[in-house]
Amino acid sequence: MSGRNVALYFAWNHPDEANAQLGILDNRWATIFEIRRVTWPRSEDLAGPAIDQGIEGTLQYRVLANYRVFAERTQAWTGNPLRIVERIAATQTLLDEDFLSSIDTLIVISLDGWRARQTAKPQEIDAVKAFLANADHNVFVCPHHDIGNVDGLAPEETIKRQEAELLHHGDHAIPPQQSFGSFGLSLLAGLGAPIRSRFGLRAAHEPDGSPSPLEIAENADRFGVLAGVTTLNLHMHLPHFEPVDEGAEKYDVLARQKIDLSAPPHPFVAAGHDRFNAILQAKPGVFHGQLVVCDATIWASVFGGLENLEQLWQNVVKRPRRAGKQPGSIAVLFSVP
Repeated sequence: MSGRNVALYFAWNHPDEANAQLGILDNRWATIFEIRRVTWPRSEDLAGPAIDQGIEGTLQYRVLANYRVFAERTQAWTGNPLRIVERIAATQTLLDEDFLSSIDTLIVISLDGWRARQTAKPQEIDAVKAFLANADHNVFVCPHHDIGNVDGLAPEETIKRQEAELLHHGDHAIPPQQSFGSFGLSLLAGLGAPIRSRFGLRAAHEPDGSPSPLEIAENADRFGVLAGVTTLNLHMHLPHFEPVDEGAEKYDVLARQKIDLSAPPHPFVAAGHDRFNAILQAKPGVFHGQLVVCDATIWASVFGGLENLEQLWQNVVKRPRRAGKQPGSIAVLFSVP
Protein backbone atom coordinates (compact mmCIF):
# COMPACT_ATOMS: atom_id res chain seq x y z
CA MET A 1 0.00 0.00 0.00
CA SER A 2 1.20 3.52 -0.79
CA GLY A 3 -0.12 5.07 2.41
CA ARG A 4 -1.11 8.22 0.56
CA ASN A 5 -3.48 10.58 2.36
CA VAL A 6 -6.15 11.79 -0.06
CA ALA A 7 -8.81 14.46 0.41
CA LEU A 8 -11.87 15.04 -1.75
CA TYR A 9 -12.84 18.68 -1.18
CA PHE A 10 -16.32 19.71 -2.34
CA ALA A 11 -15.98 23.43 -2.97
CA TRP A 12 -19.66 24.25 -2.75
CA ASN A 13 -21.79 26.03 -0.19
CA HIS A 14 -24.12 23.13 0.54
CA PRO A 15 -26.99 25.12 2.15
CA ASP A 16 -26.91 27.67 -0.67
CA GLU A 17 -27.10 24.96 -3.34
CA ALA A 18 -29.86 23.04 -1.51
CA ASN A 19 -32.00 26.13 -0.90
CA ALA A 20 -31.86 27.69 -4.37
CA GLN A 21 -35.20 29.16 -5.45
CA LEU A 22 -37.15 26.60 -7.45
CA GLY A 23 -38.93 29.36 -9.36
CA ILE A 24 -35.65 30.23 -11.07
CA LEU A 25 -34.51 27.69 -13.64
CA ASP A 26 -30.96 28.87 -14.24
CA ASN A 27 -27.85 27.94 -12.27
CA ARG A 28 -29.28 25.49 -9.80
CA TRP A 29 -29.33 21.74 -9.37
CA ALA A 30 -32.46 19.88 -10.41
CA THR A 31 -34.63 18.47 -7.64
CA ILE A 32 -35.04 14.71 -7.25
CA PHE A 33 -38.68 15.18 -8.28
CA GLU A 34 -37.64 16.92 -11.51
CA ILE A 35 -35.09 14.21 -12.29
CA ARG A 36 -37.68 11.50 -11.73
CA ARG A 37 -40.18 13.29 -13.95
CA VAL A 38 -37.73 13.85 -16.81
CA THR A 39 -36.11 10.40 -16.70
CA TRP A 40 -39.14 8.29 -15.77
CA PRO A 41 -39.08 5.36 -15.16
CA ARG A 42 -35.28 5.11 -14.84
CA SER A 43 -35.03 6.99 -11.53
CA GLU A 44 -37.93 5.46 -9.64
CA ASP A 45 -35.46 4.01 -7.15
CA LEU A 46 -35.44 7.56 -5.78
CA ALA A 47 -39.20 7.64 -5.14
CA GLY A 48 -40.82 7.55 -1.72
CA PRO A 49 -40.92 9.62 1.46
CA ALA A 50 -37.57 8.35 2.73
CA ILE A 51 -35.73 10.39 0.08
CA ASP A 52 -35.87 14.18 0.03
CA GLN A 53 -37.54 15.09 -3.26
CA GLY A 54 -35.92 18.51 -3.43
CA ILE A 55 -32.42 19.69 -4.30
CA GLU A 56 -31.08 18.29 -1.02
CA GLY A 57 -32.02 14.83 -2.25
CA THR A 58 -30.10 15.43 -5.48
CA LEU A 59 -26.97 16.49 -3.60
CA GLN A 60 -27.10 13.45 -1.33
CA TYR A 61 -28.36 10.69 -3.62
CA ARG A 62 -27.24 11.81 -7.09
CA VAL A 63 -24.00 13.72 -6.44
CA LEU A 64 -22.22 12.71 -3.24
CA ALA A 65 -23.27 9.07 -3.62
CA ASN A 66 -21.54 8.93 -7.01
CA TYR A 67 -18.14 9.23 -5.27
CA ARG A 68 -18.63 6.32 -2.89
CA VAL A 69 -16.86 3.78 -5.12
CA PHE A 70 -13.80 6.03 -5.36
CA ALA A 71 -13.82 6.35 -1.57
CA GLU A 72 -13.98 2.58 -1.14
CA ARG A 73 -11.20 1.90 -3.63
CA THR A 74 -8.96 4.61 -2.14
CA GLN A 75 -9.30 3.19 1.35
CA ALA A 76 -8.47 -0.31 0.08
CA TRP A 77 -5.45 0.83 -1.94
CA THR A 78 -3.89 3.22 0.57
CA GLY A 79 -4.95 1.83 3.93
CA ASN A 80 -6.25 5.31 4.80
CA PRO A 81 -9.82 6.62 4.57
CA LEU A 82 -10.58 9.14 1.87
CA ARG A 83 -11.33 12.39 3.70
CA ILE A 84 -14.47 13.92 2.12
CA VAL A 85 -15.10 17.50 3.15
CA GLU A 86 -17.50 20.28 2.14
CA ARG A 87 -16.23 23.84 1.98
CA ILE A 88 -19.42 25.12 3.61
CA ALA A 89 -21.79 22.74 5.36
CA ALA A 90 -22.85 23.72 8.87
CA THR A 91 -19.53 25.57 9.16
CA GLN A 92 -16.80 26.61 6.76
CA THR A 93 -13.72 24.49 6.17
CA LEU A 94 -11.06 26.54 4.44
CA LEU A 95 -8.51 25.01 2.11
CA ASP A 96 -5.70 26.40 4.23
CA GLU A 97 -2.38 25.33 5.68
CA ASP A 98 -4.03 23.51 8.57
CA PHE A 99 -6.21 21.45 6.23
CA LEU A 100 -3.40 20.66 3.79
CA SER A 101 -0.93 19.64 6.49
CA SER A 102 -2.60 16.23 6.84
CA ILE A 103 -2.64 15.18 3.16
CA ASP A 104 -0.45 14.77 0.11
CA THR A 105 -3.13 14.39 -2.60
CA LEU A 106 -5.90 17.00 -2.93
CA ILE A 107 -8.87 16.65 -5.28
CA VAL A 108 -11.01 19.80 -5.48
CA ILE A 109 -14.52 18.92 -6.73
CA SER A 110 -15.70 22.34 -7.88
CA LEU A 111 -19.39 21.61 -8.38
CA ASP A 112 -20.27 24.96 -6.83
CA GLY A 113 -22.73 26.99 -8.87
CA TRP A 114 -21.75 30.42 -10.15
CA ARG A 115 -24.75 31.88 -8.36
CA ALA A 116 -22.98 31.40 -5.01
CA ARG A 117 -19.73 33.01 -6.26
CA GLN A 118 -17.46 30.79 -4.21
CA THR A 119 -13.91 32.11 -4.57
CA ALA A 120 -10.58 31.07 -3.09
CA LYS A 121 -9.37 33.37 -0.33
CA PRO A 122 -5.81 34.77 -0.48
CA GLN A 123 -4.69 32.54 2.40
CA GLU A 124 -6.05 29.49 0.56
CA ILE A 125 -4.20 30.38 -2.62
CA ASP A 126 -0.99 30.89 -0.63
CA ALA A 127 -1.49 27.56 1.15
CA VAL A 128 -2.00 25.66 -2.10
CA LYS A 129 1.07 27.34 -3.63
CA ALA A 130 3.11 26.19 -0.63
CA PHE A 131 1.57 22.71 -0.92
CA LEU A 132 2.64 22.51 -4.58
CA ALA A 133 6.19 23.47 -3.65
CA ASN A 134 6.60 19.85 -2.47
CA ALA A 135 7.37 17.50 -5.38
CA ASP A 136 5.49 14.69 -3.61
CA HIS A 137 2.19 16.58 -3.60
CA ASN A 138 -0.66 16.33 -6.13
CA VAL A 139 -3.51 18.79 -6.70
CA PHE A 140 -6.43 18.02 -9.02
CA VAL A 141 -8.79 20.93 -9.68
CA CYS A 142 -12.06 19.63 -11.10
CA PRO A 143 -14.78 22.01 -12.32
CA HIS A 144 -17.70 20.79 -14.38
CA HIS A 145 -19.58 22.22 -17.34
CA ASP A 146 -20.60 25.77 -18.26
CA ILE A 147 -23.82 25.24 -20.21
CA GLY A 148 -25.83 28.08 -21.70
CA ASN A 149 -23.30 30.86 -21.15
CA VAL A 150 -24.50 33.75 -23.33
CA ASP A 151 -21.93 36.40 -22.42
CA GLY A 152 -21.46 38.74 -25.36
CA LEU A 153 -24.57 37.58 -27.22
CA ALA A 154 -27.40 39.91 -28.18
CA PRO A 155 -30.63 39.25 -26.19
CA GLU A 156 -32.40 37.94 -29.28
CA GLU A 157 -29.68 35.29 -29.70
CA THR A 158 -29.64 33.91 -26.17
CA ILE A 159 -32.59 31.51 -26.36
CA LYS A 160 -31.43 30.19 -29.73
CA ARG A 161 -27.94 29.51 -28.38
CA GLN A 162 -29.16 27.83 -25.20
CA GLU A 163 -31.62 25.68 -27.12
CA ALA A 164 -28.81 24.51 -29.43
CA GLU A 165 -26.68 23.51 -26.44
CA LEU A 166 -29.61 21.67 -24.81
CA LEU A 167 -30.34 19.71 -27.98
CA HIS A 168 -26.67 18.81 -28.33
CA HIS A 169 -26.19 17.32 -24.86
CA GLY A 170 -29.76 16.04 -24.68
CA ASP A 171 -30.22 16.10 -20.90
CA HIS A 172 -33.55 17.76 -20.17
CA ALA A 173 -32.86 17.82 -16.43
CA ILE A 174 -30.28 20.57 -17.10
CA PRO A 175 -31.63 24.15 -17.08
CA PRO A 176 -30.98 26.66 -19.88
CA GLN A 177 -27.91 27.93 -18.03
CA GLN A 178 -25.90 25.91 -15.54
CA SER A 179 -22.38 27.06 -14.74
CA PHE A 180 -20.16 25.30 -12.21
CA GLY A 181 -16.70 25.82 -10.81
CA SER A 182 -16.22 29.40 -9.66
CA PHE A 183 -14.09 28.26 -6.70
CA GLY A 184 -11.86 25.99 -8.76
CA LEU A 185 -11.40 28.57 -11.50
CA SER A 186 -10.58 31.30 -8.96
CA LEU A 187 -8.03 29.00 -7.31
CA LEU A 188 -6.32 28.33 -10.64
CA ALA A 189 -6.28 32.04 -11.43
CA GLY A 190 -4.74 32.74 -8.03
CA LEU A 191 -2.07 30.13 -8.72
CA GLY A 192 -1.16 32.01 -11.90
CA ALA A 193 -2.53 29.27 -14.18
CA PRO A 194 -6.02 30.42 -15.23
CA ILE A 195 -8.34 28.47 -17.50
CA ARG A 196 -11.89 28.66 -18.82
CA SER A 197 -14.27 25.75 -18.43
CA ARG A 198 -16.48 25.94 -21.53
CA PHE A 199 -19.67 24.26 -22.70
CA GLY A 200 -21.18 20.87 -21.98
CA LEU A 201 -20.21 18.59 -24.86
CA ARG A 202 -21.48 15.11 -25.58
CA ALA A 203 -18.56 12.67 -25.74
CA ALA A 204 -18.27 10.21 -28.63
CA HIS A 205 -18.91 6.50 -28.18
CA GLU A 206 -18.16 3.35 -30.13
CA PRO A 207 -20.82 1.26 -31.93
CA ASP A 208 -21.11 -0.99 -28.87
CA GLY A 209 -21.85 2.04 -26.68
CA SER A 210 -18.45 2.15 -24.95
CA PRO A 211 -16.50 5.42 -24.71
CA SER A 212 -14.34 6.29 -27.71
CA PRO A 213 -10.55 6.18 -27.20
CA LEU A 214 -8.75 9.21 -25.83
CA GLU A 215 -6.09 11.14 -27.68
CA ILE A 216 -3.29 10.99 -25.09
CA ALA A 217 -0.04 12.99 -25.04
CA GLU A 218 2.01 10.18 -23.54
CA ASN A 219 5.28 12.11 -23.64
CA ALA A 220 3.77 14.82 -21.41
CA ASP A 221 2.38 12.40 -18.81
CA ARG A 222 5.46 12.51 -16.56
CA PHE A 223 3.51 11.45 -13.45
CA GLY A 224 1.83 8.49 -15.15
CA VAL A 225 -1.73 9.66 -14.56
CA LEU A 226 -2.93 7.98 -17.76
CA ALA A 227 -0.69 4.91 -17.74
CA GLY A 228 -2.84 2.01 -18.92
CA VAL A 229 -5.85 4.31 -19.50
CA THR A 230 -7.50 4.39 -22.93
CA THR A 231 -10.90 6.05 -22.33
CA LEU A 232 -12.79 8.19 -19.81
CA ASN A 233 -16.53 8.35 -19.17
CA LEU A 234 -19.61 9.13 -21.24
CA HIS A 235 -21.22 11.85 -19.16
CA MET A 236 -23.71 13.71 -21.37
CA HIS A 237 -22.18 17.18 -20.88
CA LEU A 238 -18.43 17.43 -20.47
CA PRO A 239 -16.42 20.68 -20.46
CA HIS A 240 -13.62 21.89 -22.72
CA PHE A 241 -10.76 23.23 -20.59
CA GLU A 242 -9.11 26.20 -22.28
CA PRO A 243 -5.98 27.77 -20.77
CA VAL A 244 -6.25 31.56 -20.95
CA ASP A 245 -4.13 34.66 -20.27
CA GLU A 246 -0.95 33.73 -18.38
CA GLY A 247 -2.17 30.14 -18.20
CA ALA A 248 -1.90 29.75 -21.96
CA GLU A 249 1.79 28.83 -21.73
CA LYS A 250 1.61 26.82 -18.51
CA TYR A 251 -0.27 23.66 -19.45
CA ASP A 252 0.19 20.53 -21.49
CA VAL A 253 -3.01 18.93 -22.80
CA LEU A 254 -2.70 15.38 -21.47
CA ALA A 255 -5.91 14.07 -23.03
CA ARG A 256 -8.42 15.10 -25.64
CA GLN A 257 -11.81 13.44 -25.96
CA LYS A 258 -13.78 13.08 -29.19
CA ILE A 259 -17.13 14.84 -29.56
CA ASP A 260 -20.17 12.87 -30.69
CA LEU A 261 -20.61 14.32 -34.17
CA SER A 262 -23.90 12.45 -34.59
CA ALA A 263 -25.42 14.63 -31.84
CA PRO A 264 -27.32 17.78 -32.83
CA PRO A 265 -25.03 20.67 -33.83
CA HIS A 266 -23.16 22.73 -31.24
CA PRO A 267 -21.43 26.11 -31.76
CA PHE A 268 -18.07 24.63 -30.70
CA VAL A 269 -18.39 21.92 -33.36
CA ALA A 270 -19.60 24.44 -35.93
CA ALA A 271 -16.38 26.40 -35.28
CA GLY A 272 -14.41 23.39 -36.53
CA HIS A 273 -13.72 21.35 -33.38
CA ASP A 274 -14.20 17.59 -33.16
CA ARG A 275 -12.34 17.12 -29.84
CA PHE A 276 -12.19 18.91 -26.53
CA ASN A 277 -9.47 19.25 -23.90
CA ALA A 278 -10.35 16.71 -21.20
CA ILE A 279 -7.25 16.81 -18.98
CA LEU A 280 -4.64 19.54 -18.53
CA GLN A 281 -1.41 19.29 -16.54
CA ALA A 282 0.94 22.09 -15.53
CA LYS A 283 4.17 21.98 -17.51
CA PRO A 284 7.52 21.13 -15.89
CA GLY A 285 8.87 24.02 -13.85
CA VAL A 286 5.53 25.69 -13.17
CA PHE A 287 5.23 23.90 -9.81
CA HIS A 288 7.39 21.31 -8.07
CA GLY A 289 4.31 19.23 -7.35
CA GLN A 290 1.67 18.06 -9.81
CA LEU A 291 -1.26 20.28 -10.83
CA VAL A 292 -3.94 18.69 -13.01
CA VAL A 293 -7.25 20.06 -14.30
CA CYS A 294 -9.93 17.50 -15.13
CA ASP A 295 -13.69 17.13 -14.96
CA ALA A 296 -15.38 16.46 -11.62
CA THR A 297 -17.07 13.32 -13.00
CA ILE A 298 -13.71 11.54 -13.49
CA TRP A 299 -13.90 10.58 -9.80
CA ALA A 300 -17.52 9.37 -10.04
CA SER A 301 -18.54 5.82 -10.85
CA VAL A 302 -21.89 6.07 -12.61
CA PHE A 303 -21.20 7.50 -16.07
CA GLY A 304 -19.44 4.58 -17.73
CA GLY A 305 -15.82 3.72 -18.45
CA LEU A 306 -15.31 2.48 -14.89
CA GLU A 307 -12.53 0.01 -15.69
CA ASN A 308 -10.36 2.78 -17.16
CA LEU A 309 -11.35 5.25 -14.46
CA GLU A 310 -10.28 2.78 -11.79
CA GLN A 311 -6.90 2.51 -13.50
CA LEU A 312 -6.56 6.30 -13.43
CA TRP A 313 -7.56 6.37 -9.75
CA GLN A 314 -4.92 3.78 -8.94
CA ASN A 315 -2.30 5.76 -10.85
CA VAL A 316 -3.08 8.73 -8.63
CA VAL A 317 -3.56 7.26 -5.16
CA LYS A 318 -0.95 4.49 -5.45
CA ARG A 319 1.79 6.81 -6.67
CA PRO A 320 4.89 6.04 -4.55
CA ARG A 321 5.45 8.42 -1.65
CA ARG A 322 8.81 9.71 -0.56
CA ALA A 323 7.92 10.40 3.06
CA GLY A 324 5.18 9.20 5.39
CA LYS A 325 2.45 11.43 6.76
CA GLN A 326 -0.19 10.65 9.30
CA PRO A 327 -3.65 12.00 8.48
CA GLY A 328 -5.01 14.67 10.75
CA SER A 329 -8.52 14.89 12.08
CA ILE A 330 -10.85 15.96 9.26
CA ALA A 331 -14.62 15.49 9.19
CA VAL A 332 -16.05 13.11 6.58
CA LEU A 333 -19.42 13.11 4.89
CA PHE A 334 -19.64 9.35 4.85
CA SER A 335 -17.42 6.53 5.99
CA VAL A 336 -16.57 3.41 4.04
CA PRO A 337 -17.31 0.12 5.84
